[in-house]
Amino acid sequence: MVTRRTTWFGVTVLLAVAGAMQGQQPTVAQPTVAQPTVVLKGKTMLLWPAGAPGALGDAEEDKPTLTVYLPTGPNVTKTGVVVAPGGGYTHLSMLKEGEDVALWLNSRGVAAFVLKYRLGPKYHHPIELGDAQRAIRTVRANAADYGVAADHIGMWGFSAGGHLTASAGTHFDQGNAAATDVIEQQGSRPDFLILAYPVITLMDPYAHTGSRKFLLGDVPDPALVQSLSAETQVTKETPPTFLFSTTDDQTVPVLNSVMFYEALVKVGVPVEMHIFQHGGHGAGLAAANPQLRVWPYLAIKWMRERGFAAEVPETP
Repeated sequence: MVTRRTTWFGVTVLLAVAGAMQGQQPTVAQPTVAQPTVVLKGKTMLLWPAGAPGALGDAEEDKPTLTVYLPTGPNVTKTGVVVAPGGGYTHLSMLKEGEDVALWLNSRGVAAFVLKYRLGPKYHHPIELGDAQRAIRTVRANAADYGVAADHIGMWGFSAGGHLTASAGTHFDQGNAAATDVIEQQGSRPDFLILAYPVITLMDPYAHTGSRKFLLGDVPDPALVQSLSAETQVTKETPPTFLFSTTDDQTVPVLNSVMFYEALVKVGVPVEMHIFQHGGHGAGLAAANPQLRVWPYLAIKWMRERGFAAEVPETP
């Protein structure tokens, strides 16, 4: 991997460029990490045990869930991450962008909570965002039971799950203190965001039109399209963010990540972005991809620098 510094939007950015020099393939050593004992999989719970608001049936697809993965061992942290798999708002990559990520986080002492959210074409906004907000509230309400801190709850999303994550980071509230449900009393703002090849904008020309269609329908309200284009909703309260994408992504244009990065920089929100030249879309953790497999280690390094992961001997 070749790294270089460049000035982008008036800000110096560290770009990770894989294979950029005369077609050379980067050499990335296998990482070494102190591995704790891992609880492979915990309980899968309904986000709303009495029935989800807006449910259009009683099938599995009508029941959003959260699956808990808790680590044990010497490097356990106080951090929890809600993981949102991608799939264009029509299906979910629950293994590659869900369980695999949860176990990877567990091996670094971080608790993980894989979200199964409702999907189009049966469900449209605000259902998906409501499921994500409920997931964050649920982890926060049960933080002590999970061994995490209520102010160390992040969200990690891939592709359309990245859009859902960015939406959760730009549309949140402080909770309803008067609610009888203790979960609804909790704030829904994530404490940090990790966005992997994310859908960010729903506006042309850089929208992923499939995600827009299945989230908002065939003829969406233009005002809603703008409201759910996360780059237009960034404020100083948007959580610190880590972005990863590839230049040759033919599914979600890389400028989705660039626009969100630019918006965050403009308001002073801490952000780190890594753009690789090659790698396409949907790599997940990219363990078998010598060009991209360093990216999760850049993400966990960023988490450590912000106090969201433990220091462990790890060399990508």
